Amino acid sequence: MNDFSRNAGSGGGQGSGRGGGKGRNKGGAFGPGGYCVCAKCGEKVPHQQGVKCTTIKCPNCGQTMVREELLNK
Repeated sequence: MNDFSRNAGSGGGQGSGRGGGKGRNKGGAFGPGGYCVCAKCGEKVPHQQGVKCTTIKCPNCGQTMVREELLNK
């Protein structure tokens, strides 16, 4: 038996990394309400459930919109 086969599979497997690995907002959504806001001109439009704000262009200036909660951080 070599050293590799003797030690194979004997680790605890938990690791010591930081964070939960879920990204922004702990992996959750911001909910159905709220607004999409233009970071350039400040135009606000109501958020539509199931539609990401980043897929919407500002009706005023054409810039990509972002979720209001992300601007207020």
